[in-house]
Amino acid sequence: MTDSSADGQNSGGTHSDLSGSSRDVVQAGQVSGGVHFHGRHGGPAPRHHSPRQLPGDLRHFVNRTAELQSLDATLTTGGDPFVPPVCVIAGTAGAGKTALALRWAHQVKDRFPDGHLYVNLRGYDPGEPVTAEEVLPRFLTALGVAANAVPSDPDSSAALYRTLLADRRMLVFLDNAATVAQVRPLLPGNAHCLTIVTSRSRLSPLAVRDGADRLTLGTLDEPEAVALLRTVTAGHRADDDSAKLAELARLCAHLPLALRIAAERAATHPHMSLDELITDLCDESALWDALSTGDEEGAEAVSAVFAWSYRALAPEAARLFRLLGLHPGPEFGLGAVAALAGVSVRRARQLLDALVGAHLLEQTAPDRFEFHDLLRAYAGDQAQREEPDGERSAALRRVLDWYLHTADSAQGWIRPDEAHLPSQPLSEGVTPVSFADYDQAVDWAEREHANFLPAVRAAAKSGLDVHAWQLAAVLWNADAPSALTTDWLPIGETGLAAARRLEDRRAQAMLLESFGFGYTNLGRLAEACECHERALGIRRECGDREGEADSLNALGLVHLRRRELGPAETQLAEASALFGELGEEHWQYVTRANLALVRFRAGELTRAAEDIEEALAAHRRMNRTPSIGNALWVLSGIRLDRGEVREAFDAAEEAVKLALDLRNHVAEGCWLLALGDAQQALGEHGEALTAYNRSASLHRRLGDRSREALAWHGAGETYRRQGRAHEAVAFHRRAAAAHRELGDAWGEAVALDGLACAVHEQDQEASREHWAECLRLLDRYDDARARRMREGVQARIGGGPDGAAGFSAGAGTPR
Repeated sequence: MTDSSADGQNSGGTHSDLSGSSRDVVQAGQVSGGVHFHGRHGGPAPRHHSPRQLPGDLRHFVNRTAELQSLDATLTTGGDPFVPPVCVIAGTAGAGKTALALRWAHQVKDRFPDGHLYVNLRGYDPGEPVTAEEVLPRFLTALGVAANAVPSDPDSSAALYRTLLADRRMLVFLDNAATVAQVRPLLPGNAHCLTIVTSRSRLSPLAVRDGADRLTLGTLDEPEAVALLRTVTAGHRADDDSAKLAELARLCAHLPLALRIAAERAATHPHMSLDELITDLCDESALWDALSTGDEEGAEAVSAVFAWSYRALAPEAARLFRLLGLHPGPEFGLGAVAALAGVSVRRARQLLDALVGAHLLEQTAPDRFEFHDLLRAYAGDQAQREEPDGERSAALRRVLDWYLHTADSAQGWIRPDEAHLPSQPLSEGVTPVSFADYDQAVDWAEREHANFLPAVRAAAKSGLDVHAWQLAAVLWNADAPSALTTDWLPIGETGLAAARRLEDRRAQAMLLESFGFGYTNLGRLAEACECHERALGIRRECGDREGEADSLNALGLVHLRRRELGPAETQLAEASALFGELGEEHWQYVTRANLALVRFRAGELTRAAEDIEEALAAHRRMNRTPSIGNALWVLSGIRLDRGEVREAFDAAEEAVKLALDLRNHVAEGCWLLALGDAQQALGEHGEALTAYNRSASLHRRLGDRSREALAWHGAGETYRRQGRAHEAVAFHRRAAAAHRELGDAWGEAVALDGLACAVHEQDQEASREHWAECLRLLDRYDDARARRMREGVQARIGGGPDGAAGFSAGAGTPR
């Protein structure tokens, strides 16, 4: 079920590529003289920021003197001044690439007074690597670009990024890259910036095409390896024999990762002789297979060191270590860890502290942890070796129970009016999170977003099909409110396949409905209609009358998007009546508001106003914030059509404020269109352009090309009213082209009318051609608004763009 503004987009928390919450919107009054969208979009000029993102320098870093000198030489022999200095540090896993790069970055950072940028691209993590498209918005906001001005198009973002760095001296650190595609869009493009890249791969195309210098990092030589052991153990042990330290280093294959783990164990056992430690490690070397297939240098030694350190753990900490190898996602929080192990949160924290102290786990934030990728593989291997099948299955079920029930708790805040799923019994030892307020629920959804798809896939792979489909269903309602629809689609596909295996028809209908809403958001209206019709058929077969009302409401909204107003009104009226029979007062008024939007678009203002005012009063009485915002959005359009401009502005402004409180980019992007229309009508052109710019950026990120085109149309109208015909023409052309590609005849007609008005002064023949095409498109519509628009266009053909009174963006924009 849904209000019309979101058209089914999950209206829960923010996983935003814009790098910032929706509270970061530029407020009216900050812009004067209009806004040029960046690249193809434009936006206000960014403030000059000097980010300082380098992680702290490492303790216990020793030697690598020759490598540091070689890296220093790249800054003095940069070569072709038009090729930016790029340094690739390549080497086997565990060789200390990041440590070396970080030490050098700290040594040379003062040469780059404009700051430094850092990202871990996670190219070798078990989950999906970080893409350049994900990184660019983070880097742009760090460089001073307001979140609302970040272009959503990756090419535009990359161009803006290079523009901002063109006159700066900055250091860019790209850690753990697996492919050139992760790196190339993030290269600054000038000879005054340094880019450091670490990778297990040689990334040869960077050398060939981008002039990169490459340093291949081998293992430490023996004196360096011994020096590292001495440095880490300093203050914990008496002076150990150098020959024995050299033997210990050899057993660690001179790899820094293995050496640090070994040294940590030696430091925590100060009274154990090195002979005993070495004997232990030799035994492990004989007992444990290589961690990899042998193509990684020193793999057997690394495996042995891991095993040696692992066996030194207390039994409960060792058990947690191997169970963490079963966690499906790339990182884990304290609550999920407690559930996985079936222990209290307090005990989980104590055990995690032990693992972090042994260098077997990394802490990334308060109560958030992750493995080095080699250690994750090792932990999973130990779980397969040492945990019985039943214990592994029970641990996975516990953590999936935790995700399912915690997501259900989050839904209670994020989308409280949606039906909750039948509750799965909780496994013993699992305590889901309870949230004190809406923001806590959204924060959780944002933190855990990257774990949702792996969790659903792990459930399906393990035969836990009920968990798989229920997680998919609840995550439609409990994910971050502005998480991308495209992120949910593979979750939904996995869940729907599980529901089909179970032959659970009601589950299939629920997921088909979510797919229908998702496809609507993405402008895939034929697929949306098919999904909703299939869901409706299933629900009628099952005698599910509430589900039938849901599907009728959803189908009505698809017809509304297509501007098939007759079918939309019929199905929404059926849904409203059925909700009334069932006593579902809230949803009855939701569909009443959707009916008001249909009647508004048809130009039946009196009936639309009656419906929306009644719905708004009911939603205020029930304190349903998203529904209040949706009703205000519709009311703003009606008031604008009536010439009640200030009242229209007040309604739209209140709606946008509610969207910001909800941290909901879907609602914000939609309701900003109404705010821009009202501001334009008030003559507040700079503020209107700001609203349209933000709306266009949000809709581009969300994949809603139709509403992005509406924002372009609004910008075009605003520029035309400012007398800036050139800018107006460009935006109207883009809007018309987008609507044409989408098969939206009404939207194209409105954009062509705006384009004709914009070009009329310079090219009257062209304007007449655009109006003629506009009239041809309007022939298929026979509602009151379409008739009025035809009359207005005909009058403009005779008298120019001002020939028809009463035309406004509010009346003409196909909301």
